[in-house]
Amino acid sequence: MKDIEKNVENNFLISDEVLKWGKPYLDNFSRLMTYYKCATMEIETKFNVLNEEFALQHDRNPINSIKSRIKKTISIKEKLEKNKYPFTVESIEKYLNDVAGLRVVCSFTDDVYMLADALLKQDDITLVEKKDYIKEPKSSGYRSLHLIVEIPIFLSNEKKMMKVEIQLRTIAMDFWATIEHQLKYKKNFRLTKKMERELFMCAQISSHLDEKMNSLKKIIQESSNP
Repeated sequence: MKDIEKNVENNFLISDEVLKWGKPYLDNFSRLMTYYKCATMEIETKFNVLNEEFALQHDRNPINSIKSRIKKTISIKEKLEKNKYPFTVESIEKYLNDVAGLRVVCSFTDDVYMLADALLKQDDITLVEKKDYIKEPKSSGYRSLHLIVEIPIFLSNEKKMMKVEIQLRTIAMDFWATIEHQLKYKKNFRLTKKMERELFMCAQISSHLDEKMNSLKKIIQESSNP
């Protein structure tokens, strides 16, 4: 736990506003960030277990990669201020659902829903919010399944409930989202309407690719299991 806390301090306690809080409050901030880190570790373990079980049963891994992150201090501050909340430890825990996050990249669209359903069936997982941008993509073309879940972490003297944002998407969805983010947030550059239309068309192509690959997978499965 101490190693994790030190890592959190090195990475997140860089804001002047946080430093002004003083040591007692600073310790509380570090502790909360550590709890979020522990929550992502718990969720990641659950997905790794599901991945191993599926590989044993179906001779393939549904998960291509898992990435976890804790939102940076400056991003936490900006989001709280945008929503008119004070930048305090209490506000972070009460009002923000995405401080801790995981991105799970899958091979097929079916895998996204299978993994989400399997996770949500577990007794210690509580669904807080679900947004399905696969069935209803954003206007930009962005597709992904977003879950906000609550999970307990067991500490030496207490049990703490923590919220984690989970994004599940296919390799094609992740490729589009990654490139779109790089282009959209390029420094000192603004996308034109034509570029936005081109990106949307690329999203449509990636969606069609997912559908075709999912269909091929089903055909192969049916042929292998007459």
